[in-house]
Amino acid sequence: MTATTDPATSELDDSFHVFDTTLRDGAQREGINLTVADKLAIARHLDDFGVGFIEGGWPGANPRDTEFFARARQEITFRHAQLVAFGSTRRAGTTAAEDPQVNALLESGAPVITLVAKSHDRHVELALRTTLDENLAMVRDTVAYLRSQGRRVFVDCEHFFDGYRANPEYAKAVVRTAAEAGADVVILCDTNGGMLPAQVQAVVSTVLNDTGARLGIHAQDDTGCAVANTLAAVDAGATHVQCTANGYGERVGNANLFPVVAALELKYGKKVLPEGRLREMTRISHAIAEVVNLTPSTHQPYVGVSAFAHKAGLHASAIKVDPDLYQHIDPEQVGNTMRMLVSDMAGRASVELKGKELGIDLGGDRELVGRVVERVKERELKGYSYEAADASFELLLRAEVEGRPLTYFRVESWRAIVEDRPDGSHANEATVKLWAKSERIVATAEGNGPVNALDRALRVALEKIYPQLAKLDLVDYKVRILEGVHGTQSTTRVLISTSDGTGEWSTVGVADNVIAASWQALEDAYTYGLLRAGVQPAE
Repeated sequence: MTATTDPATSELDDSFHVFDTTLRDGAQREGINLTVADKLAIARHLDDFGVGFIEGGWPGANPRDTEFFARARQEITFRHAQLVAFGSTRRAGTTAAEDPQVNALLESGAPVITLVAKSHDRHVELALRTTLDENLAMVRDTVAYLRSQGRRVFVDCEHFFDGYRANPEYAKAVVRTAAEAGADVVILCDTNGGMLPAQVQAVVSTVLNDTGARLGIHAQDDTGCAVANTLAAVDAGATHVQCTANGYGERVGNANLFPVVAALELKYGKKVLPEGRLREMTRISHAIAEVVNLTPSTHQPYVGVSAFAHKAGLHASAIKVDPDLYQHIDPEQVGNTMRMLVSDMAGRASVELKGKELGIDLGGDRELVGRVVERVKERELKGYSYEAADASFELLLRAEVEGRPLTYFRVESWRAIVEDRPDGSHANEATVKLWAKSERIVATAEGNGPVNALDRALRVALEKIYPQLAKLDLVDYKVRILEGVHGTQSTTRVLISTSDGTGEWSTVGVADNVIAASWQALEDAYTYGLLRAGVQPAE
């Protein structure tokens, strides 16, 4: 049984391939350890995105990849992609039909097989320990055998660019042999990642002219040029690009699937995804990052949360007139959004646009906007940072609009105690005294630190009045000591991220000690949580 793709949903022709190798090459990144369930989940995301080919791994090389192909055949009906098994050419001195590794590729059920072949003469002689002619025979025999078994075959020419530099005629002979044996595409691999775009373009163009083979490109990112090298290969005539989601891969990574696809669709005008799938790109990128348990890169092109974030007041003024003045595309094309960052660099336009983003109508009130701008600059001079704390900024903005702070509770006092015991253990206890809905509440709680104890005490006090707070969860806590000359008396900034299960927000606090700064951020976090829950202010 082979893995299937539903032909009713296939929208693209075979003229250009987007080939994803996250499940094999991407999984070689340090810190990524994929289970079979992880690989199945990522395969579904990639198919949903609309790539043409998903390389699932090396069946027969390890039990995990073998199980993945077995389960993929049973559990996934691909809507857009074809599943690809990866393996190598046969061993020297045998035949492809007798090679257990080659037959494991057939047993995987994958309709497409990618073979890695040596194209660098020194690798043939030193790594394979065989002759250059036998290596060509290995390529020819394996491709022809798999083709005779009804499989489509792609050939990855490993270390091609280094091999081409050392012995261009032999490197081209490997390409020519693979194509003549029946390989649909021969992929030129920059395995060491040392190439630059002009070099890639020149080599691909020459090899294309000299061999007539259909060529693809597989670029590693060791020079930081993998995406550029991939596009340079396309400029030279390559019609098959191999990439990984978010650029995952060994060492510094591979060509990043998402900027490559976005460039092909939006800059080159190539139809490489099914209709409407490009708008899912940001979601897919972040979903895959969650599966591999790596924080999404905030500054990743196209899909990073900062990709369309604007901070300077000059930029904001222009964007208010026309967003395209400081954006190379409409972020909605890739499923992202424009964000305005409010900081001491902000001008009136930044605040107006941020207010609109938050759903607060400033009504063209120049005096109000001016007060907010000055308030932000005054606060940031003291160490506050609102570009990473949207919730605290919204509370500040609403206070200026309403003429008074948004108040659900009024704090009378709080204290945190850290007790160092003779046995070396520690006790952390906090007491909070506050008023909410005309009721005075005193609550005490213990925690695994003074801030955690304060958080628990505040929760104990407020949940009696506001049960909505039971859903809140503190998900991140960051402390930064700001520049100062007073040693331990330096100003401290705390950023807290909180979630209610459906969304996440960040708040900031600044004080001359970490506990007081944390308390400010906690107060804002709970206040904003109640605002999100639709609770009316008590005072």
